[in-house]
Amino acid sequence: MVAATELRNDIDEILPGVVADRRHLHEHPELSFQEYETARFVAGRLESLGVEEITTGIAGTGITALIRGTAGADGGKVALVRADMDALPILEENDVEYKSQNDGVMHACGHDAHTALLLGAARMLMDRRDQFAGTVKLLFQPAEETPPGGAIGMIKEGVLEEPHVDAVFGLHVAADMPAGQIGVRTGNVSAASDRFTITIQGRGGHAARPQMAVDPVVVGAYIVTALQTLVSREVDPVQPAVVTVGSLVAGEAMNVIPDTATLKGTVRTMDPDVRDLLERRLTEVVQGVGAAMRAEVSVDFMRGYPSMVNDEAMCALVRAAAIEVVGEENVVESRLGMGGEDFAYFSLERPGCFFRVGTRNEERGIVWGHHHPRFDVEEEGFLAGIGTMTNSVLRYLGGEG
Repeated sequence: MVAATELRNDIDEILPGVVADRRHLHEHPELSFQEYETARFVAGRLESLGVEEITTGIAGTGITALIRGTAGADGGKVALVRADMDALPILEENDVEYKSQNDGVMHACGHDAHTALLLGAARMLMDRRDQFAGTVKLLFQPAEETPPGGAIGMIKEGVLEEPHVDAVFGLHVAADMPAGQIGVRTGNVSAASDRFTITIQGRGGHAARPQMAVDPVVVGAYIVTALQTLVSREVDPVQPAVVTVGSLVAGEAMNVIPDTATLKGTVRTMDPDVRDLLERRLTEVVQGVGAAMRAEVSVDFMRGYPSMVNDEAMCALVRAAAIEVVGEENVVESRLGMGGEDFAYFSLERPGCFFRVGTRNEERGIVWGHHHPRFDVEEEGFLAGIGTMTNSVLRYLGGEG
């Protein structure tokens, strides 16, 4: 606990710089695969820290760097620590001094905080190289928000090798958890996130003579209704699943039956078998409804991120590390979420833990959810995030993993 107290004190000292980095990144958000200035900023910070083997341009704008421990002989285990860097196409509505200067683009999910927190953890680990053997691999990733995402591209370019990575760690700020709390969950953490586009080809005509047309709007309405039965009547009730149609676009005039309609939506699942079932049955149901109503229907089903699964041993390690930093009363069980997260690709390849960092502060009005134009984070929660990540890596490379 003496070491944990020292760690908290050291984070307190650097916290103003971490907050400044986060606010700089918040002011200058960049969309997926366009994080050029963000990457330059990160690379500059890494150079000033003196980390080794900084590699840029991975899968576009991704970056890796190494911190080698000095507590043992050469070699040892390798722990990868990841942060995502991209923002969202949202016009910010916050009235803060660090408001986005790029109209229509906003860090509305907290990736600015993730990047700043990892830079802070890197500084802590650089100062503690004599406390661990092995290597820390820092990874700053593009395009978490836009499938196929940046994780899979960085993996294909070899970031899990040279040196070979043994375990992976990541974090996400949490708008529904009070600042100062850490959330950890073993097993499934997030859902597989798939997308679909349905195109309905009808036959247009005058609204007053529907018998002469094939109305794609009505066909679309029946398809939306029919898709609701996939979860309620075809998926085991104990298996989480969601089918949502988020867009139905057809026609422009009130007195015209259009030729076509387009539906777009998402499917979220935890179990691979349920994922396969819904992909197959969604296509069959849509085509069946279309055929029954004399319309030609095509389905484009696009698989996105897989479900993310946390390793039991790695979660136990992170939970113990978090307790040392914030106290047992502030370490909670994360809820199961149906959102998608491309850290899942890393956890498919290596055992790992992806944990949540509370950044909610109701007294200050920091209560808006992720992807909302008024989303913000309580920066007082950064100590818990940096401390937990740093302590987790120290425990893993110190022989507990």
